[in-house]
Amino acid sequence: MSHSRQRCFLIRHGETEWSLYGRHTGRTDLPMLPVGEGQARALRPALAAESFSVVLASPLHRARETCELAGLRPESVVEPDLLEWDYGSYEGRTTVDIWKDRPGWSLFDDGAPGGESVAEVGERVDRVIARVRRAEPGDVACVAHAHVLRVLAARWLGLEPTAGRYFVLGPASISVLGWERAQPAVLQWNRC
Repeated sequence: MSHSRQRCFLIRHGETEWSLYGRHTGRTDLPMLPVGEGQARALRPALAAESFSVVLASPLHRARETCELAGLRPESVVEPDLLEWDYGSYEGRTTVDIWKDRPGWSLFDDGAPGGESVAEVGERVDRVIARVRRAEPGDVACVAHAHVLRVLAARWLGLEPTAGRYFVLGPASISVLGWERAQPAVLQWNRC
């Protein structure tokens, strides 16, 4: 398979208690809720129709469990660069709560105090993209978290990491990046 025909599947983990309430869930290793486990299982039929040369997963439990429930676990390889954004002192807080202390704050513009900047997340996903493009011939799946996958999509297209703000992802969603006429493209987005 030529590089221009390879697809990269972005798979967000199922719902957790914090994602349900809009709390920034970076490095806190929360389990999925029962509904999130059901969402992950519901991915199985769509993913069973695909063949992956490599499955990369965040080391956090919610991503690895999504791999297992979606039928991808035996093939998965832990990829530390797919960890969610380090939200630093904003870990566990909602955006509305953060705005009380810092009106107008935006993760994609301002990063997180004591955590990562958007540029640092961009550097991590650039390494993931390089690994995907060096992979054995065939499609690759990345099972991870909303913000890191949004930045990955932006960087796949050659956009600045801040453009991740435009790519919203629901829990247990599948998105597909690939190519059109040798140009990086979004082939499918946020299929739940």
